[in-house]
Amino acid sequence: MTGLTAESVLKGFRQAKARRKNWETLWGQCYDFALPQHDGALTAQSSGRSSGQGRVDRLFDATASDAVDQLAASLMAELTPPWSRWFELAPGVDMDDDERAGMEPALDRTSAVLQAHFDRSNLGLEIHQAYLDLVTVGSATLLFEEAPLGEPSAFRFTAVPVGQIALEEGESGRLDTTYRATELTKAQLGARFPDAKLPDHKGREGDDALHTVIEAVVPDETGTRQYAAVLSEGGDEGRLLATGEFDRSPFINFRWTKAPGEVYGRSPVMKALPDIKTANKVVELVLKNATIAVSGIWQADDDGVLNPATVKLTPGTIIPKAVGSKGLTALEAPGRFDVSQLVLQDLRGRIRHALLADRLGQINNPKMTATEVLERSAEISKLLGATYGRLQSELLNPLVERGVAILRRRGEIEDMILDGRRVELRYRSPLAKNQRRQDAQDALLWFDTVGKIGPEALSIIDAPKAARWLAQAFNVPDDLLKTEPADAGAGVGDVR
Repeated sequence: MTGLTAESVLKGFRQAKARRKNWETLWGQCYDFALPQHDGALTAQSSGRSSGQGRVDRLFDATASDAVDQLAASLMAELTPPWSRWFELAPGVDMDDDERAGMEPALDRTSAVLQAHFDRSNLGLEIHQAYLDLVTVGSATLLFEEAPLGEPSAFRFTAVPVGQIALEEGESGRLDTTYRATELTKAQLGARFPDAKLPDHKGREGDDALHTVIEAVVPDETGTRQYAAVLSEGGDEGRLLATGEFDRSPFINFRWTKAPGEVYGRSPVMKALPDIKTANKVVELVLKNATIAVSGIWQADDDGVLNPATVKLTPGTIIPKAVGSKGLTALEAPGRFDVSQLVLQDLRGRIRHALLADRLGQINNPKMTATEVLERSAEISKLLGATYGRLQSELLNPLVERGVAILRRRGEIEDMILDGRRVELRYRSPLAKNQRRQDAQDALLWFDTVGKIGPEALSIIDAPKAARWLAQAFNVPDDLLKTEPADAGAGVGDVR
């Protein structure tokens, strides 16, 4: 593929959007019941409502909304904690000890520079919005652009609403083809595409008129991502605004989980949607029943004196009635709705369990031992192991690779390729730390067991290397360690 044309972009977008249409009704229901205030998530055409319009008219129970917030916050804290080093670059498997020693200082500096740009950017704000979309509808997109020179960070992020995105899955199973439809004014078009020929506004609303722009990133046979932006007028004809190519796609698409043969992901909210709808309806009926219990239902004889249309049930009111008639009489309710509390409690419990709020929430008992903390972390890792693995492949790896490509092109870091052979990417997020601590606990248990055998068994342990490995497992800063241990070849049994 030598490049994208306006016709191929519009054709590909229409086909991808047609396949996405089956999901829009389900996405709308998930947002209505789990994230009602997420304005702009779906376009007005797909949701039938405009951004900012009231979205809580049918919502009576906020259990799902609270659980979605907790799960999104947990993902952010476990995978990409703000202002914390959650990754590092290290020598790959093909490097020997001498090469590793020479590469580590440069890779440490590169990791620090990359982390500094992430910290100074708006990553923390935008990725949280993307996590909310991920938990609610199962798919999310993060736009990773290069900021203009002079900005505090070289990175600029945008959480793209799911209603603007149409995706295609490649042969490798990755979401490598992305189409995005946005509506921009003439001023916004000029700022985003300064070299493009802008449309005139004859017969339109002047500079406030909105123009639909279709952006596409499609990989070619060499792996290069071809980029094109097309001005779409009416959807049939377009004007090419910009073209280019990327080594790494600026659109990072990731999913919670997926079914075979499907492009878009499925979310925990989708799994719990029947319970969410039922709980919402039960609360609505409880409120209606409470209204009847407070105001009551009344009946009156048509005696020619009492006019029910003028009766007001307020304290101190005197209601006239004919002599011998019953006047206004309360109608006894056919039954009580006490069973609703049992049903509602069970529904809320299942919703919180499906959205992991009962597993990821705060512990009521603050006096937890270290063993309990490790066991709880191990349980969370088991519950979200498959999801974390997918997010590492579809979100974290492309995030770091795209950042390295931008800084390498700017000349702020040395030229390198994250292929795992010469340079590999390691994670230091809380989730990765929990796994390292578990490995350290296993090693310490083995040391203790070997020590019970006798001094001869301890002699097989390389004490300095064991100490350094434990330092890495417990995330001890390198500044606290000696560069060359004096007794590097001594075993535990030889130390006096």
